[in-house]
Amino acid sequence: MEVMGGKWKSCIIQELSLGAKRPSELHRLFEEASPRVINQQLKELEMHGIVKKKIFSELPPHSEYSITETGKSLLPIIEQLEEWGDHFRPTMKKLLDMEDEIQS
Repeated sequence: MEVMGGKWKSCIIQELSLGAKRPSELHRLFEEASPRVINQQLKELEMHGIVKKKIFSELPPHSEYSITETGKSLLPIIEQLEEWGDHFRPTMKKLLDMEDEIQS
């Protein structure tokens, strides 16, 4: 859970599986998350070897992140979690609706 814990980590991994991205591209893709949160989660994923950062020394300097082989090994797990979420979502909605009724 230390590696995958974090609201945006699985989204970042899935997006990087489609190709390398600059941090600013990820910020635009996940508008609901602050850039600080995305940057922190990228740093943690890099520390765990899930993504790698490449720094370009051209002008202006920039960097991009890509998924590693270790990161690719997480994709089937993320897909299974997504399938579970799709299956469980109607039940969760009913439970939340019941809780709202009780509180009203």
